[in-house]
Amino acid sequence: MTAPVHQSAETRFTGLMNDHGRAVLGYLARRTDPPHAGADLMADVFVVVWRRLDEVPTDPPQARAWLIGIARGVLANHRRGTARRNRLADRLRQHLRTQPAVAPDDSTSAVRVALDRLGAQDRELLTLVAWEDLTPGQAAAALGLSPATTRKRLERARARLRAALDSEESARSSTASA
Repeated sequence: MTAPVHQSAETRFTGLMNDHGRAVLGYLARRTDPPHAGADLMADVFVVVWRRLDEVPTDPPQARAWLIGIARGVLANHRRGTARRNRLADRLRQHLRTQPAVAPDDSTSAVRVALDRLGAQDRELLTLVAWEDLTPGQAAAALGLSPATTRKRLERARARLRAALDSEESARSSTASA
C-alpha cells in the first residue's frame, strides 16, 4: 500500500512520527538498558522509515505494526553490534592481561622525561612518527598540516628533543658523580 498521492513525503513522515512515535519509543525503551537509549534507536528507526516511506502501509494499525517491525530490526542490529563490541573488548582485555610488563630502561625513561619537557605539538608529532610509525607525510595528514610544514616542524621538534635529552643526560651525570 502506498500513501495517498496528495500527501507530501514530509507530511506523511511527520504524521507517522506524531501518530506512532510514542508507541515506537515505548517499545524500544522497554527493551533497552538504560531505557533512554531507546530514543537513539528511535532516531535510527525513523531514518529507515524515511528511506522506505513508500512501503509504509496507509492503514494506521498496519502502519504501527510495520513500524514496530522496523524497530525490532533496529534493536536486533543494535544488540548484535553491542555484543560484537563486548566480545572485542573482552579479547583485548585478555590480550593485554597476558602481555608481559615491560620495565622501562634508563634510556626509555630519559626519553620520556625529555618528551615531557617538550610542548604538546612537538610531543604529538614526534610520537606519531616514532611510536605510531607514521611517515612525515602521514603525520601531516593526521595533524591536518601540509607535508612541508610537518617536515619543518619535525626537524625543529627533533632538535628540541636532542637538546632536552642532552640536558637530561647532563643532569643524570652530575647527580651520579655527586
